[in-house]
This record gives sequence, C-alpha cells and structure tokens, in this order.
Amino acid sequence: MNKAPRQTLTAPIRRIRFAYVALFFCFWMGMIAVRLVWLQVFEHHHYIERAAQQQQRTFEVAPRRGVLYDRNLRALAVTVQTDSVYAVPSELGDNRESAAEILSEIVHKDPDDRFTSKQQMLARFNASRNFAWVARKLDPETAERVRELNLKGVYFQKEFKRFYPNNDLAAEVLGYVGTDDVGLGGLEREYDDDLHGVPGHVLTAVDARRHVLDSEESQPMPGENLVLSIDANIQYMAERALDAQMQKMKALHGVVVVQDPHTGQILALAISPRFNPNDSRHMQPGSLTDLAVSDVYEPGSTFKLVTYSAAIDGAGVEPTDMVDCQGGQMTMYGRTLHDDRSDRGLGVVTVQKALERSSDVGAAKMALKLGADKFYHYMKAYGFGERSGIELPSETRGLLRPPRRWGSTSILSLAIGQEVGVTPIQLISMVSTIANGGVYLPPHILLKSTDEMKGDPRLKPAAFHPENELPDKLPDGAHRVISELTSAKMRKMMQGIVTEGTGKNAQLNGYSSAGKTGTAQKIDPETHTYSHTKLVASFAGFAPVSNPAISVVVVIDNPTVGTRYGAETSAPVFAEVAQEVLEYLGVPHDQPLKTKKEMKMLTAKDLVDDSPDNSTADLNAMFDDVNNLPPDDPLRTGANNASKENQTATAPPAPVPDEPKKGNAVLNLLPSKAVTEFHSNASKIAAGDAANTAPVPVVSESAQRKGVVVDSGAKVAVPSFDGAGLRTVVERADAVGLRVQAVGDGMARQQVPAAGTMVPVGTEVIVRFTR
Repeated sequence: MNKAPRQTLTAPIRRIRFAYVALFFCFWMGMIAVRLVWLQVFEHHHYIERAAQQQQRTFEVAPRRGVLYDRNLRALAVTVQTDSVYAVPSELGDNRESAAEILSEIVHKDPDDRFTSKQQMLARFNASRNFAWVARKLDPETAERVRELNLKGVYFQKEFKRFYPNNDLAAEVLGYVGTDDVGLGGLEREYDDDLHGVPGHVLTAVDARRHVLDSEESQPMPGENLVLSIDANIQYMAERALDAQMQKMKALHGVVVVQDPHTGQILALAISPRFNPNDSRHMQPGSLTDLAVSDVYEPGSTFKLVTYSAAIDGAGVEPTDMVDCQGGQMTMYGRTLHDDRSDRGLGVVTVQKALERSSDVGAAKMALKLGADKFYHYMKAYGFGERSGIELPSETRGLLRPPRRWGSTSILSLAIGQEVGVTPIQLISMVSTIANGGVYLPPHILLKSTDEMKGDPRLKPAAFHPENELPDKLPDGAHRVISELTSAKMRKMMQGIVTEGTGKNAQLNGYSSAGKTGTAQKIDPETHTYSHTKLVASFAGFAPVSNPAISVVVVIDNPTVGTRYGAETSAPVFAEVAQEVLEYLGVPHDQPLKTKKEMKMLTAKDLVDDSPDNSTADLNAMFDDVNNLPPDDPLRTGANNASKENQTATAPPAPVPDEPKKGNAVLNLLPSKAVTEFHSNASKIAAGDAANTAPVPVVSESAQRKGVVVDSGAKVAVPSFDGAGLRTVVERADAVGLRVQAVGDGMARQQVPAAGTMVPVGTEVIVRFTR
C-alpha cells in the first residue's frame, strides 16, 4: 500500500517558529542584561561591602589618653598599654564550652567581675561567630598565662589602660575612667573630649582561611595633656593631716583646700574618705563626689568674716568701736539670739573683741548697722550664691536668697552663717579675698592644656613661689570686694582670733596666722530637727598675716569625739597643714621659733569654743531656694537623680536603702526628704498660695522605706498645731492620716502647709518648734 507523500512546511509556518525561537533568545538575553545591570550598577556597593566583610577586617585603634600632670610635671594620671584577649567563636567550633572553662579559670580573679565568668564568656561565644571578648586589659602575668595555652581561635589585642601612679592621691579631683576609656568623674569627665583624642583604624586583608595577607593603618591622635595647679607634695600633706584627724575624731567626711590667695590657684584639694581609681570595681558610689564643689553646708561662725568685713567697709565700723553684746542675748521680732555659754555676760566690748569671742549678738548688730541690701551685695561680691567657675564638674552655686525673700529675722541668721549654704571652694575664695587685699579671684585648678609631653623643652614646670602682690592683669571674673584698708583691718582682727580668741589651736611655730573657727548644727536625717550632737566643724584662715602665702580651709563633717567644735576639730588641721606647707615652700619666718612646750602652753590656755546658737533659721525659705537653682545644679532633686542614674550605669550599685548614706554630702545642709517635699510645693507656699493650692502628692524616702504612700484621692484638712508639744502634734496628725517632720524643739510655732489646707492623706507636714 502506497503511503501519501510527506507534506513539507509552508513558508509562513517556518517563519513563525523561527520568530518564537528568536523572541525567546532575545528575552533570555534581555533578562541576563537586566540582571547584570542590576548587580553591577544598583547592587554594586552592596556586594563590595559583602566582599570587604569577607576579605577584610577593620579594628579601631584607641588613642593614647592625655596625661594629667601636677604643676611640677609629676604624672598624676597616665596611660599604659596592656593586652586584651578575644576569641573567634567560629574557629573554636565545638570546643567553645571547654575553652570558656579553661580561660575563665585564668582570667576570672575577681568574684564581683561577672564579665570574665565562664557563663558570661560562653554566652558571648554563642552569640557571635567572628568576635567575642574573653577579658580586657589584663595584667602582664595573666596575659602570659593565657598566651602559654596557645588555644586555637584565641588572639591578643593591645589596648590602653588608665593608671594612677599615686593611687588615691587627689582621687576626687582627677576622677576615673571606665573600661571603654570614657571619663566618669572629676577632670577625667570634665575634659573627656580633650583627653580622649581621635581613634585610628587598622584595615587587614585576609584569605578564605582568615590568614592575614596585608594591612593598612591610620594612626590615632593622642589626647591633650592637662597641667594642674595642684602640687602633689602639698596635696599629700593635706590628705595626711586630714586622714589623721578624721580617724581621731571619728568623723563622717572631711575637706581641706589650700589656695594661693594672689592668683586663686588651688594648690591642694583633699577629701576624706577617698577611693582608688585604679580599682574601679570596688568603689563606693558615695565616695565619688567632689564634696568641695558639689555639696553645701551652713558655714556658721566662719561666715562672720563676711559680716564684719562688710560692716567695716560699707558702714564705717572700726575695730576699736564699741558694741554692746547685751550679756550674750538679744531679742528681735520674737526671736532670741544667744552667744556661746562661755560668752554669756559679754557686755560692751570692742568690735575686734566681739569677733575674737565669736559673739553672735555682735555679728547681728554689725549686719543691722549695714542693712539688708548692702549686706546682700557684699555676700554676692564674695562669690556666695554663684558658681565659682572652677574646672570641676557638678559645681553648685549654693543657697543665698535675695533680701525680698528674707524673713523678719533672716538678717540675724545670715550674720552668724545660718540660712545660707556654701561650699568649701566658696569659703576659701572669701578668705583669700580678705588675705590678698580685698580682690575676689575666681578659683582655678587647671593651669594649661598642651600637646607637649614631659621631657619636651617647651613644657616647663610651674613650681609655686608665693607672691606678695596681685597680678598686673586680673583674670576674668576678678573684682574688688573690700578696700585694701578694710582688708588690712580684717587681717589684724583675724590674727587676734588666733592669738586671743577661738582659734588658738591654729597658731604656728615661727609664722603668724589668722583665721576664724566655725561650728554649725546639722539637720538630723532621723529626727529632722537641728541636731545638738551632729555638727560641722570648720576653720578658715591664712598665713603669714602680713604677706599671706597660702589660704587654708578645713571642714570636718560630724565629728563624734571630743568637744567637736571648730576650735578643737578643724583648727589643729589648719595648723599642721599650714606649718608643713610654709616650710616646704621656704617662706621666711616672721616670728621667733618656739619649743614644743611653749606651743602647747599657747594653744592650751583659755580656749574658747564657738558652739552654735540653737538654730531658728527659716527652713521654708531655704527649701524654696532649692527650686530657684539652675536645672543642672547638683542640689536640685532632678540633678541629683540624674547623677545617681549615671553612677548606676558606670559604678557599682549603691548600698541598700536601710544602710546609712555615707557619701550623700560632705555637709548635708538639707535632708533629701525635705528637699523632695519642697521641690514640689514650697515655692507656692512661700508665695502665700498655700491655702488655695493643693500640694502635689509626693512620697519621701522614709515613707518609701516604711511602705507609706500618699493617697492622692482622699484629702483631709491640716490641723492647727500652734502651741502644742511634739507628742500632741504627732497624735493630731496621725488621727487624720498625716505625717510630721519636726524642726527644732519646744512648742509648735509654725507649720507648712498652713492649718486648714486640704492635702492628700499621707502628706508630710513640716512643723517648727521653738522655746
């Protein structure tokens, strides 16, 4: 059977098939072209970065932190190079756990350092493939032990570590740095940007097996060096004398400041207790604060130097004028001011005698003769109520209210150093003003910032040589406060305080000295009244009298042994520091040298104390003044809370609430509980709006510890406590669900909020008691 012949494709069908094939290839080529364009143009940078990540490694090279020198170019803080250990977890493979165990046995020396524990180390190994720290900034012995293990995947990297050659010398001034070389306190924090420098980088090329092929390095720029006005030898003398007296008096805190009165330069700033910046893991948060600039205290009788100098300069008073001390008792607007018991019966005496005997009545009459506005002007001119501008962080301006906010008897309180909060830096600036002829010079602790290192001929030491005159060009902020004649009169009167008055323990051997003792009552944080046992003892003075070479302020908080007054607690520290410093500086003697027996006879006979008057200061106005401080002032509640948060992030945890707060303040003028209360509503109360404004409910520290919480929903009327005793006041307050903070002793005479004010249940009422 014959088959039909095969039909051939027609031309149109062949053309269509060819077209389909051609279109397919064109589409395929177009897709490839688009993909190539996408990869090589739009995704170019992405793949370059991925390739770099696989083929390159970049390390940041930390710069060398600047050196802190004293004025004689003695290094106080330096940077040394140490070994840090890291691991590449991908190279450890399945041996991660055993590697962590072996390494932790060597590097985990401190039980408090969880970073180097096996658990923490293994967690870091499991969290990353390419990099995980083992331990940082090891000592040479530990690093060598790790190196001897020769573990696969474990490598070393050089890092810089801050080192303080003198351990705790001037610790609060210098501060300290964290693990990442960030300044966390003192000058290290204040000048962190200048000291830190600019980091460098190392770019390393590696092959598929992570072997280094080549590297490229950009050098870091070291930080600037700071030359301080501190003399390390004088600093050591001040700290040694302070530590010995602190141990003898069993005190809470202490501060000694030594200053050049003719330039304002700080030669020593000693604080006790201190911390060791080389051992940052075991620091107590309370010891990190520079109490000389960050906390305030009521100065007490040392403030009478302001009162008397202002009266002489502004009211024409002469040291030989007579003043009636009224037997040591004076009543004004219902307030009775008392002299110390040893001065009861002091009658009409010279102004100089009134200052030598530290008469409160005499000081009050000087202030009244001057007048409120003039008195306030002199206090401001001396630098009180303002930041001094010293190159240290967290400086407070203190507490000083303008006359329009004074009470009827505030001028009496201010005359004797109450109702005012000052810092040791402000106090020594005032004393130096009197010593140098009457010109206020802002205190400074930084001499210069420089790129030169010790050994460079361009960097020369600035050894301290006492001058007898002020510089030809006064620094910014300097101004005249009192005349040279007033200054000379005050120096003579202050010398009489040391030779005939309350400051006999401040006498020197071979040198004349001048100064003023002070003893101020503290607010007891437990009873919230002015304590008769918790005191702040101080002494402020200078030597020699005719040509002062140094000014010294000594402030000791809450001494618990002996009389605890400034005459016996702080004046001996002044004598020891001033004697040693003057001899170290080679200052010529201006008095005959005496034997030890003669010195004991001079300081032992007729010693007069300066015990404080039972304080009736206007606490309401003082608390209200806290609200007028700048937001960044450390005395404000918000600033304190912020600083505590910063400390929590960088320092060991603070003690539990039930433990005593050893480091809250050198000299805690205000209990934190009262500051918190008044931070919320004191300004309105002081303005007279208490009856119309409901106080903001707050929870004080003690209430938090006791579990007491303000009920913002239920409100009650504040009872009247006028004329009642403490027990009755507490019973009345408890009956309506209120709490009481008592101030003073005797009978209730004043209360805040006022009687009848509607307040939330649980609110704390401040009641003043007087006799």
